[in-house]
Amino acid sequence: MREAFSRCLVQAAKANPRLVLLTGDHGYALFDEFRKECGSQYLNAGVAEQNMVGVAAGLAKVGFFPVVYGLSSFVPIRVLEQIKMDLCYEGLPALLIGDGAGVVYSYLGASHQSTEDIGALRAVANVSIYSPADAAEMEWCFSAAIASGRSCYLRMGKADLGRVHESGVSNPLANPVRVLGSIDDDIAFVATGSMVRTAIRLAEQWRGVSVWSVPRLKPLHDMVMDVCIANARKIVTFEEHSVHGGLGSIVAELSARRGSSMRATLLSLGIDNQFSDLCGSYEYLMDWHGLSEDKLHIRLRRFLEGDDRTPPQVDR
Repeated sequence: MREAFSRCLVQAAKANPRLVLLTGDHGYALFDEFRKECGSQYLNAGVAEQNMVGVAAGLAKVGFFPVVYGLSSFVPIRVLEQIKMDLCYEGLPALLIGDGAGVVYSYLGASHQSTEDIGALRAVANVSIYSPADAAEMEWCFSAAIASGRSCYLRMGKADLGRVHESGVSNPLANPVRVLGSIDDDIAFVATGSMVRTAIRLAEQWRGVSVWSVPRLKPLHDMVMDVCIANARKIVTFEEHSVHGGLGSIVAELSARRGSSMRATLLSLGIDNQFSDLCGSYEYLMDWHGLSEDKLHIRLRRFLEGDDRTPPQVDR
């Protein structure tokens, strides 16, 4: 997925000489090809992410298209005020890249992990949010963000989890995208980003389960979302993000707006209201947060085969 992002970025910069990449003193290997092919469009803003967003806003005001790259714990979390006031309030076009979203930087602790970025930006006006699951979704998300003419945040999680789509994602109206099962299935798994592959593997252990990937979280039109959950008796959301403010909250809000027309019960699977107290490998920390396949299977079995709408937290 990171390779797809790098390829899309270089292609976009070659097509538009007014595209400018700003980075906060990291991502060098990722941008080797960009610096080689489009070196005059590259700016290292140093360890000054808040100033970097201000510079990006200034560039956007004079006709450039800034692409702002940082770790998701810094972009958007550290620079939320600057995104809100310098870019979104002014209605300026920019593409914000948050790399290593979720707990990818597992060894570096809570300061470098971002499990609240979607929730934080959802409440800010004039910004779209993308969360691709694989290279095909990355290509679609990148193109859609560039073409939107507004501020956009593109969230990059674990990059090497495998392919979700055999071919590209070309139709924006296919958001959410069905990757397994039928629209008539009784159970709907709705996932985003790094958790789509996990949702697919878990869904294969039950009958009558559809899996939907959500590469664009905002805007997410109600009528489009209805397609994947209208017939479901039970809905499960998967995300490497806090259960507060992310995909699970989006689906819950949609269900609440639908009122009595929605007959499904909902289980939101994500990171509970806690920081990572421990450090270790990515796999270790996902298990610690209850997001390993084994622990998710336990929670799903209780939910799908029992009557408990909100199963208790699995012991770590």
